[in-house]
Parts: sequence; structure tokens; C-alpha cells
Amino acid sequence: MHLTHLVAFNIALLAAIASPGPAFLVAVKTALTSGRRAGIAVGLGLGLMAALWTAAALFGLEVVFVAFPWAYTIVKTIGALYLIWIAYGMWKGARAPLETEVKPARHAFRQGVLINLMNPKSVLFAAAVLVVIFPPDMTLAENLLVVGNHLIVEWIVYTAIAFGMSTEMVSQRYLRGKVWLDRAAASVLGALGIRLLMDR
Repeated sequence: MHLTHLVAFNIALLAAIASPGPAFLVAVKTALTSGRRAGIAVGLGLGLMAALWTAAALFGLEVVFVAFPWAYTIVKTIGALYLIWIAYGMWKGARAPLETEVKPARHAFRQGVLINLMNPKSVLFAAAVLVVIFPPDMTLAENLLVVGNHLIVEWIVYTAIAFGMSTEMVSQRYLRGKVWLDRAAASVLGALGIRLLMDR
């Protein structure tokens, strides 16, 4: 493995993080509504689980999902229902005044872990990216380096999002468009959940 492999992986990873998926939306929403500390905590949970999915892909978990499609279907269905439940809560609370109580960091961290835990496509995506970018004969140390790199990149990005989204200027703009922003985010999350549920 060479440095260029890690650079290519990080570029793909940053593009994946920036896409309007459940992890990104929940990270932004948490930082806006619950403050910087909760935003960082949810990002730590998201990053930890994403890195664990990459570790699972490196060590062959995608083979289990391919060999036992029912296991993938069960995890995928639970994940889809979880996303739809979050979307429903966002939509329902769109017109409610912004809660002033800050979400406890441990709750935000747990939510971050659950968001990415309930998305089994993460391991398949990671496996596809890893196969394309990295050589097949990597050592254990190199595999652990990839996982550690993934974890650090995720934590840096989500911490930056938490700092950026929790500033007063951004928060005020969010408050002005809260109803539409919350419902747009809920629509995206709901659509992702339905797509995951219906995908064969």
C-alpha cells in the first residue's frame, strides 16, 4: 500500500460524507438544534460506526451478507424503518419551537452510532471502494491503518460541521427557515428509508 492509495480513499470518503445521506443530515441537524457539544458527540458516533463498517469490509463481512441474504435483509429493514421513524419525528416537529434544552452528549453519540449501524449498505459501499483503491495483499498493520485513517477523517469532518453549524449566524438563519429545512431533511431521510426498504 502506498500513500496515494490513502489519498484516493480519503477523497472518496469526503465525497461520501458530503452527500446528503442520513449521517450528514443528522450531524447538521444535531449541531443546529442541540449545540456544538451534541454535534461533536453525534459525529463521534457516526465516525466510529463508519470506521467499524470499513473494518468489517476489510475483514470480509460483506461475504457474510452475500452468503446469507436474509441477514442483510433483516439489518436493512430495521435500518430503513429507523430512518423513516427519524424522518417522521423531524416532519412532525417542524413547526414546534426550537427546544432550548441541549441534547445530552451520550444520547447524541448513541444516535450517531445507531444511524450508521442501521445502514448495512455502508459495509458493501466500503468493500466496493476498498477493492477498487487498495491492493488485495495488505498486511494487518496496513488494514488497521486504513481503519484508523477513516476514523480520524470522519471525526475531523463532523467536528468541523459541529463548529460551523453551531455558530450564531448559522443558527439564526436556520431558525428563520426551520419549518422548510426540517421538512426538507425529513423528506430526504424518509425517501432514503423507503428506498432502502424497497431495494432488492
